[in-house]
Amino acid sequence: MKITPISSWLPRHSHSNSPLVIAGPCSAESMEQVLTTAYALKNIPEVKIFRAGIWKPRTRPNNFEGLGEIALPWLAEVKKQTGLLTTTEVATAKHVELCLEHGVDILWIGARTTANPFSVQEIADALKGVDIPVMIKNPINADLQLWIGALERMNNAGLTKLIAIHRGFSVADKLEFRNDPLWRIPMELKVKFPELPLLCDPSHITGERELVQKVCQKAIDLNMNGLIIETHPDPNKAWSDAAQQITPEKLKVILSEISLKTEHSTNADFGLQLSIFRGQIDRLDNELLHILKLRTDIVEKIALAKSEQNITALQRSRFDHLMKERLEAGKTLGLEESFIKEIFDSIHEQSVKLQTDHFESKKKN
Repeated sequence: MKITPISSWLPRHSHSNSPLVIAGPCSAESMEQVLTTAYALKNIPEVKIFRAGIWKPRTRPNNFEGLGEIALPWLAEVKKQTGLLTTTEVATAKHVELCLEHGVDILWIGARTTANPFSVQEIADALKGVDIPVMIKNPINADLQLWIGALERMNNAGLTKLIAIHRGFSVADKLEFRNDPLWRIPMELKVKFPELPLLCDPSHITGERELVQKVCQKAIDLNMNGLIIETHPDPNKAWSDAAQQITPEKLKVILSEISLKTEHSTNADFGLQLSIFRGQIDRLDNELLHILKLRTDIVEKIALAKSEQNITALQRSRFDHLMKERLEAGKTLGLEESFIKEIFDSIHEQSVKLQTDHFESKKKN
């Protein structure tokens, strides 16, 4: 993908080492609420962009779905009075048209829209020939290719001022957060496209304001480029997502307490120690690969034996029993259950694929 560096179109930070911060209410509720929030955020140096939902895609039809077009002039007023850039979510070509008419600086595509390539393409088509930054949230489901596909559709339409936003994924087993961060997925995106700015949305990941700081720190530890945080002057009275919004005062505290990391150190002893540790990791990774190859060879022998006896590839009872044993063993070793489960789910999925591929090959022959 062709990406225009964010530094070329966004004013430089007051503090060069600080993350980019986008903040504002989940929903624009009134001119007073929007401006009150914006003026409070103007005094926080890290905040460069004001966000507010104008159209809110809701799960249930009777929930508040945003005020729509009447709230767009409020964003223009925010920029006029505070100098903050503005951004809002779009889900249709009509939304795009209205935002451009009212001078919105940056658009973002939400998780529900990212999951639908037809909707993403509609927005991309509406933006052809327009030089505007677009932020794209990960899809609700944990599908990296869908996320990449949405970014590529924008890129193919000539848009190069792109930003990815990690807002977590909807999973069946709810653990600590509202949406599971599955950190490996945004990190894989970062590896594939190192030039692509990557922000974290701790509000939607956590669903609870008490957990926002924890996720902010994790995102910065992972070298993400910034944060988009829902901020409201009176969160408990917010018309949408009240539980996850924080006050501007709390945002200031959170940002002041974030521990910033550097990518390199001039300490020679530290460099030597890190080199030793990385060498150990490399050796262990190679051992893991050899073990996985040995395991794959055995799976292929199992596939042959099952095929000869006409036994199905998937035997759920055995998998459930083995998973329980692996989780207990991992717990004994002090490993996180979600980590072990994700690994063995992937291994089992590959094993079943190998066996079914073997069966299909036998049928053809």
